[in-house]
This record gives sequence, C-alpha cells and structure tokens, in this order.
Amino acid sequence: MRRLAIAAVGLLLAACGSQGSPRAASGPDPFLDGGRPAFEAFVKEQRGHPVVVNKWASWCGPCRAEFPFFRDLANKYKGKIVFVGVNSNDNNGDARDFLEDNPVPYKHFEDPKLEVAAAFNGVQAFPTTAFYDKQGELAFVHQGGYQSEDQLAEDIDRYAR
Repeated sequence: MRRLAIAAVGLLLAACGSQGSPRAASGPDPFLDGGRPAFEAFVKEQRGHPVVVNKWASWCGPCRAEFPFFRDLANKYKGKIVFVGVNSNDNNGDARDFLEDNPVPYKHFEDPKLEVAAAFNGVQAFPTTAFYDKQGELAFVHQGGYQSEDQLAEDIDRYAR
C-alpha cells in the first residue's frame, strides 16, 4: 500500500512538471463553440444591447490594422454594446497566436468555411463589420477595413443603437 502511495505521489509530481499546452496557462479559450447556429443564438440573447461583429483573419493586413480600434471601443462601450469577433477562413493556430499577441475584451466564433459570416452577408470582404440593433436586427454591414477609430466610432453611433 505504501509503495502504491509513493508511486501515486511520484506520478502527480511528474505531471506538475510536464510542459502541457502553453495556452492552458494563459487564460480561458477566446473562442465560442457552435458555428452559425450558436452565433445566431448569441445575437438573439443580446436583445436589449446592440451588437458589433468584427469578421477578421490573422493573415489579413487590414484586419490587423483595425484590431486596436475594436479593442479600444469595446472597452469604451463595455456594458452598453456587445462586441464579438468572427475568425473566418483562417488557421486555428495562427488565429490563437494573433489573439494572444493582440488581446481584445470579447470572444470570437471560429468560422473556417465562412458559414457564420454568411449569417450577416459578410462573406465577400476581409474585414467585415456587422452592426445589430437592440432588437437583434441586422442594421448595417461595412465591408473592408476602418481607416481610423473615429470612423468605426461614427458607425457604432449611427447603427448600433
């Protein structure tokens, strides 16, 4: 019995020293599960709050350029407007690395086949931003990148009500 207890402690200590996944220590998963059905349910659940959706990919230069705008405005409008990302047509590992280097205060849906993007007519361009009103209705879709935080803020004020 004593040998069994010593062996169990040894296994526990060995497991504590193992490398494991580096992302396990860096916090919760930035991605939401469920694809398009879960995305559509997510938008419905936010009724009473406008929703801003940012479709992006780690390989997309304009997506990278506008990411800080979304981070800053998501922090500014916290509690008033819901932000969510949609990582489309991307490599999961590259997307996770990008988010680790460029954290934002909201979750993302993985969209490898552009099925989530199709829910808001956002398949054509990278990036694409969709604005849902408080009733959960799609109010506007902006295709292409924002050139400034002020431009994004203007569209938020205009469409995310």
